[in-house]
Amino acid sequence: MTFPIQVSFQQMEPSPALRERIRELAARLERFSPSILRCRVRVERPAQHKQQGGLHDIRIDIAVPDDEIVVRHSRADDHAHENAYVALRDAFNAARRQLENYERKRRGEIKRRGGIAQPAPNSRPSSRARRKVPPPGAEAGASGGAVIVPFVTRQTRR
Repeated sequence: MTFPIQVSFQQMEPSPALRERIRELAARLERFSPSILRCRVRVERPAQHKQQGGLHDIRIDIAVPDDEIVVRHSRADDHAHENAYVALRDAFNAARRQLENYERKRRGEIKRRGGIAQPAPNSRPSSRARRKVPPPGAEAGASGGAVIVPFVTRQTRR
């Protein structure tokens, strides 16, 4: 791992096992973005209620060139987050998705609704577009590729 990790615990006892798990999850993020400069993780356990355990709030700050990715993961409706390891897993999954989006934007790709990445509009056109080659299956007509469509007017009611 080439970037520093700062781990802090608030309103709970520091756990060496939890700290090691945070380091493992942070090291995995480097696979998705090699440009991480630093990572700060804060684990907080708010005051406990009588009938239910305290849910863990996780905040992850990741510094990357020209940006900072911040993930704050606290789910009051999800009691699985009473377990700190589950809360960490979900927070680092959200951080991974944001890092993937950051890298996509940095490479000049954008996401479409279909889930397929397309080159950004200001990127260089493909070689097919530069050579003005028709797409496969398209044939040029007798008029040099132009198609003549009759113009039909619509009559309006009075």
